[in-house]
Formats: sequence, C-alpha cells, structure tokens
Amino acid sequence: MSLANIMNYLSLFSGLLPVIAAFYNYKYLDRVLKVIAIFFIVSTFFDFLLFITPILGVKNNSPFIHLFMVIYVAFFGWIYYNSYQIPILKKITVILSILALIAIGYNALDGSNLMSFPTVSYTSLSVVFNILSLLFFYQLLNGTEFTHIEKQAMFWFNSGVLFYFGINIFLFMLFERIVSHHGGDLWLIHDITNIIANVLYSVALLCKPQKT
Repeated sequence: MSLANIMNYLSLFSGLLPVIAAFYNYKYLDRVLKVIAIFFIVSTFFDFLLFITPILGVKNNSPFIHLFMVIYVAFFGWIYYNSYQIPILKKITVILSILALIAIGYNALDGSNLMSFPTVSYTSLSVVFNILSLLFFYQLLNGTEFTHIEKQAMFWFNSGVLFYFGINIFLFMLFERIVSHHGGDLWLIHDITNIIANVLYSVALLCKPQKT
C-alpha cells in the first residue's frame, strides 16, 4: 500500500476523533458545541458514504460532495453566528453564508459540474471560513473580559477551521491541475491538514466550561 493510500485512510478515520470526543464529553457540551458534535456525526456519515459508494459500483459520487457543501455552510454559518457577540459580525456571517450558498448552487447547476469535484464550492467555502475564523480571533483577542483562550472550546475549533481551509484553499482552487499534473501526491497535504484539524476539533469538544 502506497503512502498516499495510507494517509488517505488515516485522514478518513481521523474524522471519528471529534465524534468520540463529543460522546465522551457530552455532558459538558453547550448548545454550540452540541451542534458542532452533530456536524461531525453527519460528516462521518458522508465520509463513509463516499468510501462505500465506489465499492458498491457507483462510478461518480460527486453529487454527494456537492450536497455536503450545503450542509457545511448551514452548520458552520449557524455555529459562527451564535459564537459572535458583536452584531455586525453576525450580519457578516449571514451575508457570507448566503454568498457561499449561491456559489455552491452555481457550481452544482452549471453544465455538468454536478458530476465533477466542486472546485468552486470548496474555494468559496475556504474564502468564507477563513474570513469568519479571522473575525472570530479578532473578537476573542479584543474581548473586554479576561479569559484563558487556550481553555476555550471555540478557540480550538476556530483554529482547526483556519488551519484546514487556510492551507487547503490553493489545493481546492487548483484541484484539476494538481490531479492532471501530479496525480494524488500533492493531496497528501490535504490529508495531513485534515488529520491535524480533526485533532484540534477533538480538543475543542473535550474542553470543559470555563468562567471568565
């Protein structure tokens, strides 16, 4: 088995880490963290679906990826909207989420793109989530109350979002060129960042409530 295949499997199964962390720490999860936990349960289902469909003879499972993009925006938009305390940041979240959904719809319905990798959708999500994560760090670092940010669940979740989408945005943007010229070699970058991001998400879901 090649290194690329090994990393692909590790990346796939690393998605179970946040789910396990959520079940282990469930009684300490607040409303936002419970929604985050539900997202990762849904994400694990889609990972399994994308893994099993080729085995069952489905030649193209790209429509499932397009559908997952919509779920991504719905969950993350809600998470950030309810994590921001500044009204203008909530409005920005709504606007960016709507723009992301428009981009996803355009990508899926334009020609035969529904049956191909959603490059436009992933790139749009990367831009939106990079902005939202940076804005959250702005709010976190400019708060009026003292907090140990390393003990805040949303700090770790937001770090995972920024790490994953900040690094992979160019892979998503240039996906077709990367596949045609480099095969799956450069996709190792995605697998490694996905594993690290899932570890950060797991740390978030293991955090206990902290007082300011």
